[in-house]
Amino acid sequence: MSTPAAPGSVMRGAVDLSSLRNRPAAPTTPAPAASAPAGAPAGALPLVFDVTDATFGEVLELSRTVPVVIDLWAEWCGPCKQLSPVLEKVVTELAGRLVLAKVDVDANPQLAQGFRAQSIPMVLALVAGQPVPLFTGAVPEQQVRDVFAQLLQLAAQHGVTGTVPIADGDPAAAAEEPPLPPLHAEAFAAIEEGDYARAISAYEQALSENPRDADARAGLGQVRLLDRVQGADLQAARAAAAAEPQGVPAQFLVADLDVVGGHVDDAFGRLLDLFAALPSDERAPVRERLLELFGIVGDDDARVIRARARLASLLF
Repeated sequence: MSTPAAPGSVMRGAVDLSSLRNRPAAPTTPAPAASAPAGAPAGALPLVFDVTDATFGEVLELSRTVPVVIDLWAEWCGPCKQLSPVLEKVVTELAGRLVLAKVDVDANPQLAQGFRAQSIPMVLALVAGQPVPLFTGAVPEQQVRDVFAQLLQLAAQHGVTGTVPIADGDPAAAAEEPPLPPLHAEAFAAIEEGDYARAISAYEQALSENPRDADARAGLGQVRLLDRVQGADLQAARAAAAAEPQGVPAQFLVADLDVVGGHVDDAFGRLLDLFAALPSDERAPVRERLLELFGIVGDDDARVIRARARLASLLF
């Protein structure tokens, strides 16, 4: 998905997988991918599995039945170790509505090249054999949930609505997450339906009842972001921003689209440049938008720390 904001318009093959399709098996024994574990009933499949250069064709075929999330990672990558458990948790909770295929980029350079992985962690999906970019970098759990909800919505629009039978012994089979608070559950259901206004209302009510509800605050920021970019055309937005360098709404929209698309540094740089260019009495909305986006990305994220330092230097 070029951005998760416009799921209906992203089946464009942004990544060329033709070189990876129907690849002959490597001479060494490949690692198991989308095959059932030993002793599992026919058709059963682990929800989280490794995929290799040699076994990628099986995953492409599986994506015609159920969305396949691709996690590109490496052992040396610290953010990957933060993100992968979050991906596995959310996939497990969805209990077969999508699966997670993990790609070690060091061991599978052809896949890394095919997916144009310039940095990791990088997460994308396959729907009906077509690539759908999701995000790069370690993102908060709620953002993963929101993006996966949009992915399921996109998959349904393209007729990919299958459910994978869960293998006996798969952690997902016995996973029992505590129920979400009612307003959080209402917000999540609304996100899955693409009704961001209802999700915003639910999170706002949760915050009015408990101003210290950090999950509601994070969810509210993320849903507001998704609502702002829903239906936006990235090329048109960039053209409008280029034509009006100090136009606050135009610059805001491109920054929002960049955050949703994983281009966080670009978004922060754009807004910081705008902040620096504006008269001091017109800067407040830009600072507020930056702070909101900082909260979405996460205060501990290195990109946020760098952007906060630059903002402080501009303020003082």
